[in-house]
Amino acid sequence: MDIADLITPRSVIAQLRAPNKRHALQELARRAAAMSGLTERAIYDVLIERERLGSTGIGMGVGIPHGKLPGLTRLYGIFARLERPIPFEAIDDQPVDLIFLLLAPEGAVADHLKALALVSRLLRDRTVCEKLRGTDNADALFALLTDAATHPA
Repeated sequence: MDIADLITPRSVIAQLRAPNKRHALQELARRAAAMSGLTERAIYDVLIERERLGSTGIGMGVGIPHGKLPGLTRLYGIFARLERPIPFEAIDDQPVDLIFLLLAPEGAVADHLKALALVSRLLRDRTVCEKLRGTDNADALFALLTDAATHPA
């Protein structure tokens, strides 16, 4: 599995404007609905339910909201660089400005975990995150994500 299996240039948002976590998740759900064919509400509800179990803010300004949904036939990812960091109840209490949304088919437990591990490994790399924060161009962000994942430092 590769990052390019999860995201496309169309699923990279260079400057997401959201005042808080709820708005960020709503906007990501809206965009994921357009890509996946599922309803925005179904996606948002799964994301909120997962956040109730514990924040998906993994620290260092990174959030990886995720969930499994019936009706999906494959994994979907959306990467967003926020215009401004927002509170996210992250494990280090730091605001989040990089979000990687991950959606998986309901029965795809192994693939979901592999994808989470891949994204987490990538976004725990300080150098990668610095580069992602250094550009507000969607094509450059996509290139950084896919290049960093296939050519780790």
